[in-house]
Amino acid sequence: MSLTPDSVPHLPRGVRMRHDTVRNAHVLLAPERTFDLDQNAVAVLSLVDGARSIRAIAEALAQQYETESGIIEPDVITMLDGLLLKRVLETVPAP
Repeated sequence: MSLTPDSVPHLPRGVRMRHDTVRNAHVLLAPERTFDLDQNAVAVLSLVDGARSIRAIAEALAQQYETESGIIEPDVITMLDGLLLKRVLETVPAP
């Protein structure tokens, strides 16, 4: 399943983003796995709340970084698709 701009991503139960004080870096914690996150991933995942669509996330990032959402949106989809494949991201079912 590929994500679209209308997909609403969320972190499933047991997966959370945390700041690792030992490494002074953000990580995504999942059962028996840890993923190191760069600044871009932290910016995106901080907006993943199960209510915002990918389009809304890209628009918020575009506003924050003073660019166009059309430039950011494909990169957000690619990043989140990777997490979806690793099963550390889910989407809210369509009504």
